[in-house]
Amino acid sequence: MDNEEALFRKRLKELADKAYNHGQYFFTGFLSMGELDIYYQMESELSYVTVTAYGGTNDCERVMLRFGDGELCGYDEEFPIVCIEISPVSEKFGETLTHRDYLGALMNLGIERSTFGDIVIKDKRAFLFCSEKMAPYIMDNLNKVRHTIVLCRQAEQIPESTVARVERKTVQVSAERADSVIAKAYNLSRSESVELFRGRRVFVNGRLNENNSGQLKAGDKVTVRGYGRFQYGGMSGETRKGKLSVELEIYC
Repeated sequence: MDNEEALFRKRLKELADKAYNHGQYFFTGFLSMGELDIYYQMESELSYVTVTAYGGTNDCERVMLRFGDGELCGYDEEFPIVCIEISPVSEKFGETLTHRDYLGALMNLGIERSTFGDIVIKDKRAFLFCSEKMAPYIMDNLNKVRHTIVLCRQAEQIPESTVARVERKTVQVSAERADSVIAKAYNLSRSESVELFRGRRVFVNGRLNENNSGQLKAGDKVTVRGYGRFQYGGMSGETRKGKLSVELEIYC
């Protein structure tokens, strides 16, 4: 365990203790997949207080943790998350921007990555989930993404999902092993897929998965750093040669 992980574990324990001892809600910033996995490793240790994960929609990848619940605190408190709509000032001259373009523009503002979560792109607009405290600064200072002049305002209509588009795909595998399914999902060789597990780049339902031979179950959400996300739909049939046909929903 490195120093950074040890400090993060200590921080989670402090937040849980404060919520329990003071009967108040406490929140983390937006967590990376690696940080969320550390929480899952500590889940039983922190079970004396209710912890809820949320990032703005039910399928956000980056989430905050809320320590406390109505029974402990005696009141309800929503997550301090604001959704900002980023749109070109001139739709006609606006570029088709990527997730990397928006991320780069935000990081150029000098803000910490933990202050904002997922970015949802819808045509030439984007929706950004960020902390309540950081929202005014972003809306006042984010005025250009790449070469496009943009306008930021609090979204009137929040996207129901962070998934802009889903590609449904049927692939054949010899078994429902995680490495086999990932290889087919992203057109990799088996050895390339195994390397992703060794590089700690595979997460299943938010938890780091280093067991490349483990079986996936229908409904599992798989994140592969550098490649994307998909939901495993399970087996739909078997070929004459004994291969399994399995269903994938790849988030685009």
